[in-house]
Amino acid sequence: MMWGYGQGGGWWLWGVLLLLGIVLLVVLAVWALAGGARDGQEHGGQWHGRPPASTARRILDERFARGELTAEQYREQLRVLGEGP
Repeated sequence: MMWGYGQGGGWWLWGVLLLLGIVLLVVLAVWALAGGARDGQEHGGQWHGRPPASTARRILDERFARGELTAEQYREQLRVLGEGP
């Protein structure tokens, strides 16, 4: 008897590929449920405090901190961005 080492011996390769596929799907599912690669979030997909500011808002904050904008200009630009009062 050949015990699987004859003509049908390549079936183990399909088993290994199936196992690797299942492992890959599980890893991707865990990564997606954990929030993926989103910056500023914890693993549960919940924000730490408030959501991160947009790039435009960060630039505006930096310009205000450096004294390039007055408080009135800063508030006006926030209003234009839709992020202010």
